Amino acid sequence: MVSTHLWRVIRTASLVGAALGLPLAASAAEPVRRNVVLIMADDLNNDLGCYGFAAVQSPQLDRLARRSVRFDRAYCQYPVCNPSRASLLSGRRPESTGILDNVTPARSKLPDAIFLPQYFRQQGYRTIKVGKISHTGDAFEDGPSWEIDVRETREAKNPPPEQILRELPGQGIVLNADDAKTWDGFVARRGVELLDEAVAGERPFLLAIGFRRPHTPYIAPRNYFALYPPEQITFLDEPAGHLDKIPPLALTYRQGAKRLDAATRPLATSAYRASLSFIDAQIALILDALDRHDLWQNTVVVFASDHGYHLGEHGGLWHKMTLFEKAARVPLLVAAPGVDGGKASTGLVELVDLYPTLVELAGLPAAPDLEGQSFAPLLAQPDRAWKQGAFTVV
Repeated sequence: MVSTHLWRVIRTASLVGAALGLPLAASAAEPVRRNVVLIMADDLNNDLGCYGFAAVQSPQLDRLARRSVRFDRAYCQYPVCNPSRASLLSGRRPESTGILDNVTPARSKLPDAIFLPQYFRQQGYRTIKVGKISHTGDAFEDGPSWEIDVRETREAKNPPPEQILRELPGQGIVLNADDAKTWDGFVARRGVELLDEAVAGERPFLLAIGFRRPHTPYIAPRNYFALYPPEQITFLDEPAGHLDKIPPLALTYRQGAKRLDAATRPLATSAYRASLSFIDAQIALILDALDRHDLWQNTVVVFASDHGYHLGEHGGLWHKMTLFEKAARVPLLVAAPGVDGGKASTGLVELVDLYPTLVELAGLPAAPDLEGQSFAPLLAQPDRAWKQGAFTVV
């Protein structure tokens, strides 16, 4: 395999030789095609240690952040699972996909689009998926995209009854089970197994690992709930008259959606954070595998969520489906070979930008018909001037 540095030297020498009228080598070197590992959470906001939120324990994502550029102003295109994931995978905005709800399969609107993993597969990559990357259900999955497809089952939201220790107000479910016996524990472990197999092969690979948590129900083994006693959880005070200044259209509970009441809020927040710390612990297995195989030198690693999440802000907002920062903003960490980690960028980026960015970082030809913009330059220079707008719709 030719190193990235050596490829740059070869390419520079070839260009100089051509300019001087010298013959090019008969067998020109090909650029290195990097692997990609994409890790996705479901319904995760930016309340993480690496984003300065000390109340949450996320040591493994903090560990990844030390190798990554952390994007502080990253936004989804639509703060609901299916539209957001369809936009990310197609590289097109919701206005173009026509997918604005959780019941419309992406292929029903985009039969001929080349999705992100499908493009990598066409370029010779081995494409592997474990868990939730598209929306849930066979109608939402995409056969042309994946060479190996380990799909989410109903157990992701319905743990075995014998594991359930108790159910809490606010949709928390406490398990009496080892991590490995849970759905998200399985996703991490199966993902590592497939990573081990991919490394042993001769082809570059794209591995996508999609966790269900911290999406409701907030499921985690009991030791994670012990990290967040509800009586110790505090919230920021909202200014007097705050709600009077918000248009009614912006508040979902005024349109009939569930409202998170003050009594349930600490319990729901405790359970949400428990499930967050639970998947953080599973991510340790993936990072350990990347270390074990020394993959950081030839692999792009991305962590992201499909959108943010409300836990009682603005008078009781719960879940998503708003244009407030808590729902529209997402965590985004990107580690890549040759990129200095532990840095932050305030450049505006969007999930629709991820497709062209990964294509560029992997060393592939630009994919057609994409509406996002590669933010690869921000990895080299996180503080450089960048685009002036990000667009989230609902």
